[in-house]
Amino acid sequence: MKITASQRKLIASLSTAKGRREEKLFVAEGIRCLSELLPVFPLRYLVATAGWLEAHPRELADLAGHRIPDDMLLVARNDEMERMSTMTTPQGVLGVFRLQESPDGLPEISEGELVVALDRIQDPGNLGTIVRTADWFGVKTILASSDTVDVYNPKVLQSTMGAIARVKVCYCDLAATLSCIAAKGIPVYGTFLNGNNLYEEDLRGGVVVMGNEGNGISSAIAETVTNRLTIPPFPEDNKTVESLNVGIATAVVLSYARLKGSDN
Repeated sequence: MKITASQRKLIASLSTAKGRREEKLFVAEGIRCLSELLPVFPLRYLVATAGWLEAHPRELADLAGHRIPDDMLLVARNDEMERMSTMTTPQGVLGVFRLQESPDGLPEISEGELVVALDRIQDPGNLGTIVRTADWFGVKTILASSDTVDVYNPKVLQSTMGAIARVKVCYCDLAATLSCIAAKGIPVYGTFLNGNNLYEEDLRGGVVVMGNEGNGISSAIAETVTNRLTIPPFPEDNKTVESLNVGIATAVVLSYARLKGSDN
């Protein structure tokens, strides 16, 4: 079915957070991301150029295995795809999916579970990297402050490489949520420049808070932290950069936590 002007306008509007909230839809681009998301998120449209459809019959057949109705498969011209895509070089295929709303109430955290919490992360690439890293290390839940960048931002989705299909990002009043978690006796770790040496902590489960790229963890969130951590440079007295990128810091902490968790 040929894409209509109204459908094209709808898809283009999803490049903004306001458009995604109003329509309760988001766009994902590229065959790898689509194949990950189709089993998890309800599909509204699959849009492709005629050239892509002709060149990728096997990929289309794989996607069609998810039973894409004919009225959901839309064909667009190259120039139409360029107007809808947020990529510098569109891949020729994109999907429009229904948003999954964040659940109400405090998420259930089982004993020993490892959770990541994000305080005001602003860069889409950083959030995408953190989601992808969480997926790699088996973290299923990320708590995010309401002013953290939208996980359905196209740049975030591209950076996750499909990991958003397995990692749930829950936006919430982070200070209140972490206070409730700490009150249950679950450790809340926070990364600071003046905390305890990460490698001397028995970090196996709990919530790990990562702070804003420029300002770190806010004072309101810091009050909920029960264990302050620092990733030391090597050697510790060596002159180095001031801090690590938040995505890299998250990977370091999660890797160490999984190493400790494997100890018997």
